[in-house]
Amino acid sequence: MHGSEIKTAVEWLASVAPDPDACRWEWERNPLGVALLPAGRQWDVLILPGGLGQAALDVLTLLLDRPGPVLADSGATRGSRTSTRRLGFFVPPGTASRWIGTGVRGAGRGTWIVVPYPGRTTGGVRWLVLPDGRGTLTDPVLLELAMHEAAARVAGEEGRKP
Repeated sequence: MHGSEIKTAVEWLASVAPDPDACRWEWERNPLGVALLPAGRQWDVLILPGGLGQAALDVLTLLLDRPGPVLADSGATRGSRTSTRRLGFFVPPGTASRWIGTGVRGAGRGTWIVVPYPGRTTGGVRWLVLPDGRGTLTDPVLLELAMHEAAARVAGEEGRKP
């Protein structure tokens, strides 16, 4: 991602903060490179378990040129190595309150999420798909279809193990 793309992504993300200037200032000075941002304004986040989330992202990338932003949370601290525990897909506002799915959590209005500075590696949270700064989000219908396909693939792989 180039400098102008990162700046556009930062502006788009910070625009949801109660004080966008303070958000940008904190991001630049926070040694972890993260900020807490409110969900439910320009986007909600659907949080999937790591295995299902990664498989769903793989399916989405076959269906779309570019899905909306996706965060990965390893639950790790800076410098430690663990596998991805959760993936967060940015979807249109209001999706989290209507979503019904086993094992899927939603972050919508009234919730806050940890968001890393675009283009910077942080502790346990990182971007798998960076925001494009234009507001591209993942269509929840496509995400649901990708999840069904991903679950079938994961189940098929588990069925083949000795």
